[in-house]
Amino acid sequence: MRLAHLTVLGMSVAAVGFVATYFRTGHLWIGWTAIALRTASMLPNWLTGRSLNFQTIDGLQPIPFLGETVSTAIATPNPWMLLSQVAQLLVVIFVVDASISAWRQGQRRVAVTVGGGIVLLSLLGLVQAVLVFWGWLRMPITVSVLSLGVVLAMAYEMSRDVLRATLLSRELHESQERMTLAAEAAQLGIWMLDFSRDDLWASARTRALFGFSGTEKLDLDRLLLRVDADDRAAVREAFSGASRAPGGYHIEFRVHPAGDRSRTRWIAVQGRVEEDERGRPMCMRGACSDVTERKVNDQQMLQLRLEVAHAGRVSAMGQMAASLAHEINQPLGAIMRNAETALLLMRAESPDTTEIRAILADILGDDQRAGAVIDRMRAMLRRSELEIRALAVGSLLSDVAALVRPDAAARHVRVMVEIEDDLPPVMGDSVHLQQVLLNLISNGMDAIDEASRKVRDIAVSAVRRGARVVEIAVSDSGPGIPLERLEQVFGSFYTTKASGLGMGLSISRSLVEAHGGRLWAENIDGGGASLRFTLPVPAPDPA
Repeated sequence: MRLAHLTVLGMSVAAVGFVATYFRTGHLWIGWTAIALRTASMLPNWLTGRSLNFQTIDGLQPIPFLGETVSTAIATPNPWMLLSQVAQLLVVIFVVDASISAWRQGQRRVAVTVGGGIVLLSLLGLVQAVLVFWGWLRMPITVSVLSLGVVLAMAYEMSRDVLRATLLSRELHESQERMTLAAEAAQLGIWMLDFSRDDLWASARTRALFGFSGTEKLDLDRLLLRVDADDRAAVREAFSGASRAPGGYHIEFRVHPAGDRSRTRWIAVQGRVEEDERGRPMCMRGACSDVTERKVNDQQMLQLRLEVAHAGRVSAMGQMAASLAHEINQPLGAIMRNAETALLLMRAESPDTTEIRAILADILGDDQRAGAVIDRMRAMLRRSELEIRALAVGSLLSDVAALVRPDAAARHVRVMVEIEDDLPPVMGDSVHLQQVLLNLISNGMDAIDEASRKVRDIAVSAVRRGARVVEIAVSDSGPGIPLERLEQVFGSFYTTKASGLGMGLSISRSLVEAHGGRLWAENIDGGGASLRFTLPVPAPDPA
């Protein structure tokens, strides 16, 4: 009888542990209290020289049971066995509590099969023990049969889990095969970075894009070594930013497969950072693809647009030729008059050197003014490639205003330039940005002419928008743009002019986007339209 209590203690610990682990709910302190009380009941069982159930066993009484003759004890009950019976009752209460919590959480089948089975069989065992050991019922203890029922209930539920896990494994394998097939069809590479282990897994396609063999061990540092040196910092910052603020990310960069600097490939990577239950970054998953062909096509398309823009500048210069010729004739005529006057003064017996010196200064100034006009025309007509550098916004707007002012005067349009104080320089190509401004101002003057407005003003303004952006606006006093056409006007070959090609605003938007900015249109309250575009400010010097 004393040895039997060791088995019962093991069964209680197993039942509490199984329910706590499998259900993951309930008040665990009840289970711990039951185990502690069951353990405490072992002291009188082993230290008093008596069984926990009986103080004395006076004899054996044979009784019939299920067609057989068995022996039961003729004994005096031990009051200490209340400890074990209360402990068993606490086990039942713990399982009931866990089953109710599981039911409320939606685990109803588990609560009924496992929880209900353990509770029913444990109660039967407890009732039988009370009746038999206190002498109210003559029958053998059938704890093995009842325990077998508990094991069967557990085994039934766990076998369902094993079967379900097997089915899920098959479904997962099929899903992986479908995903792999889809990735191969889309020519996508897949990879995953485990932050806790700093382990990088990459599919065969991903390894091929970066030039790694199928057996090479990968980590993020080795992957970044294949990235072009000019893009490496941006890629590292993108990954670091995604891990600090989990969510989606997208980046495009150049790589040199297998470390061969003579080969360059453009890779686009997008994916998501996943968090654990505590909100900490757990892993980063991504898909990558080769976008080299698209990048080459984009570059070719940009080059074509630059060539069209160059043709547009030539055409614009042709349209402005009469006004520009007039502007050049003015300083040339003044030079001629001053030169004739100087010759007359030189013929005098006592030439006035002070007057002659002033005349020569005027000639020099007029010559510089004519040269500036010619230089601006040459700048607009030369090269088509982008040369990005820091530009002073004031000089950029003033040069364009000087170019269009003769044409504006001929069309009776006033051009005003407004620049915010302490405006930082912008990153751009002066010739192509002049082309953009020239297109926008020319369109504004055309709109004013078509509407026959009395107020004929063009306002060119520049203001700072945030720490890294300058916004430039060209606003006219024309009729404005219909709301449904605010975006349509930037489409290729869209024009409202009888002789227009519909490429001016389209090219202007392409040029602005090539500078890292954006171009859009707005209507002004009271009439008129405003074409606005942004340009980036140079990054601050780290020093």
